[in-house]
Amino acid sequence: MIRMRNIVFVAPFPMDATLRFAKGFARLENVRVFGVFQKPPMSERGRTFDDLVAVEDALDPDEIVSAVRRIEAVYGPTHRLTGVLEPLQTPLGVARERLGIAGPSAEVAERFRDKSLMKDHLRAAGIPCARHRLATSAEDALAFAKEVGFPIVIKPPAGAGCRGTFRLESEDELRSALANIRPSPAKPSLCEEFLQGTEQSFEALVAGGKILAHSISHYQPTPLEAVATPWIQWVCMLPLDIAGPDYDEVRRVGAEVVRTLGLDDGFAHMEWFRRADGSIAVGEVAARPPGGQLTAMTGLVHDIDIYRAWARAVVDGRLDAPWNRRYAAATIFLRGVGRGHVTRIDGLDEAQRVVGKWVEEVKLPRVGAPKADGYEGDGYVILRHRDQATLEAAVSFVLNTVRVSYA
Repeated sequence: MIRMRNIVFVAPFPMDATLRFAKGFARLENVRVFGVFQKPPMSERGRTFDDLVAVEDALDPDEIVSAVRRIEAVYGPTHRLTGVLEPLQTPLGVARERLGIAGPSAEVAERFRDKSLMKDHLRAAGIPCARHRLATSAEDALAFAKEVGFPIVIKPPAGAGCRGTFRLESEDELRSALANIRPSPAKPSLCEEFLQGTEQSFEALVAGGKILAHSISHYQPTPLEAVATPWIQWVCMLPLDIAGPDYDEVRRVGAEVVRTLGLDDGFAHMEWFRRADGSIAVGEVAARPPGGQLTAMTGLVHDIDIYRAWARAVVDGRLDAPWNRRYAAATIFLRGVGRGHVTRIDGLDEAQRVVGKWVEEVKLPRVGAPKADGYEGDGYVILRHRDQATLEAAVSFVLNTVRVSYA
């Protein structure tokens, strides 16, 4: 008799990007998928999910445990309990431990979630990363800045996606920021040396503590530069060729990071810098799939169903998809100069005429919507091509042609 594996997938809300991962599980054989949501996607019952459970707070480990027990009472033991959002990783670890389900523990999840704790572990292992200090007062932050010099970065210890992150160039700027942030023992802030260089990322599918496959992207420019310059349309590029010796060191460091932080199964997303002298330093690491359309692009450059591949690694510890880099891909995040609400998007017809045949996915800014405050802007375009130079020319054309206006 074939044994069905029960997979419980947790998320607060059924966003499209989140449901893509749940659908990856649904495409596996001998798997039943159950959803735990604050607002369950009832239209997906019988399609993606065999059953759905509603909870008040999907980030509360007590509610996750209760929901899983309700599912188990009807369908039997849970094989995997998982979710892809950053704030969920520690609550899921707590729930796994209480329910006796395999997967990353709360301790491992917290090593990734708490960026100060993460960097303590990395530096103790000799892995290059930014000098840092967890500031519980303004005096802590000022002393750290005096020690390392400006510029510095200050941010929440458990933040994601540059939210609440500031690059500060002087003591006056730091004092002004501290007057608003007000770090305290109950609400500390993470101060970091500002890493200078080109920023890139390293994605790894991990099973049994081993990297099954990896990918590398380039950020153009860094997310912090994009945040500080509202008119910049940020680009994330996955180059065609990552096999050369230029990436040997980051492959070595990536494997060491996975070992040091203790990830056994899942996706690791590591942001890193290449300094002017060629050396590398780790920025941050997450034990979850990457955002910024990086997961989708990783599938596109390898021409595979990346969501099923991730699900197979999580459920069975195996990779059965071919992992051959066949394309380059890039996402251009659309935004423009000004404030207020989106009034129009110019240049779309021309962009469609010139590069439309290479477009894989589009989310256009919605006219009338308030301007987004993040570096990912109000929409995006994903391009793919077999030739790196052609892709780069297409990206440049979109950047110079499509314009978002606000009023």
